[in-house]
Amino acid sequence: MTHSVFASPSSSSSVFIATTNHRCYHRRKTHLPITSLPPFLRRPPPPSPSLSWPRRLAASAPVRCTSGLSEMDDVTGSSLFPLQRCKTVHVVRHAQGIHNVEGEKDYKAYLSPELFDAHLTPLGWDQVDSLRKHIKACGLSKKIELVITSPLLRTMQTAVGVFGGDSHSDGNNTPALMVENAGKSRRPAISSLNCPPFIAVEYCREHLGVHPCDKRSSISEYRQLFPAIDFSLIENDEDILWKADVREANEEVAARGVKFINWLWTRKEKEIAIVSHSGFLFHTLQMFGGDCHPIVKEEIGKHFANCELRSMVLVDRSMLGSD
Repeated sequence: MTHSVFASPSSSSSVFIATTNHRCYHRRKTHLPITSLPPFLRRPPPPSPSLSWPRRLAASAPVRCTSGLSEMDDVTGSSLFPLQRCKTVHVVRHAQGIHNVEGEKDYKAYLSPELFDAHLTPLGWDQVDSLRKHIKACGLSKKIELVITSPLLRTMQTAVGVFGGDSHSDGNNTPALMVENAGKSRRPAISSLNCPPFIAVEYCREHLGVHPCDKRSSISEYRQLFPAIDFSLIENDEDILWKADVREANEEVAARGVKFINWLWTRKEKEIAIVSHSGFLFHTLQMFGGDCHPIVKEEIGKHFANCELRSMVLVDRSMLGSD
């Protein structure tokens, strides 16, 4: 079954989602918006300061699910945007990690230092293999120009396993995407040949603080494990963002997610894969679809399963991607 919906998120983007269910994960075609819109789609006046932070952010967005014909039209759910102001992003939640297994048994397990920078489970690697086969079979792997990953072990393992090259041979002079047995993976090295470039970005990390599984290792350690991933956008070797006694608020995660979406417009690539986390993706996508039918909003913002893929079209309605 395939669904098509149109929605509006925060101040500079809108989202279209076409969803197709698959056996091991869900593949979605999703959509985020451009300035020269009809009056009823333009940004409303600034919201009242008395509103809460999430409501102020939602109120600042264009909130219409309609065609661009007339406010009186009965036709809803359609919009036209110039192709050059769109990007396609393929969003993936990491595969099953050891913290997922322990946390489902007992939520307090997320506080365990033993889960620091959690790695994938054997089942998680099976999920990676399944999704990799899918993107190869449907031709998606040939379309992606860039892979963006959260700089945590489980997301990088998922990213290189799904979107990376084949096995890396010792005689190959190019750096490996992942070395053999990286992060207790028991997997062979993965080649950086015949695949898009990979870049690590802090913006799309999971909730920061308190849970050791969400604290990253040092970048110098990661460079040894993932030689071909670009870590140049991360300023600090150690994880100074994670605090042992302060957990990032949901509103802060959502705001960080909006910044991440806006940052994507600084990239020249038009087709991008993003590998991130359940909490980050949930709170980011909750900023979309507030003007739509509740079922539509639920489609946009519901939680990702492990190794679930949703494909989304981002639309630049604020000229963020303009030179």
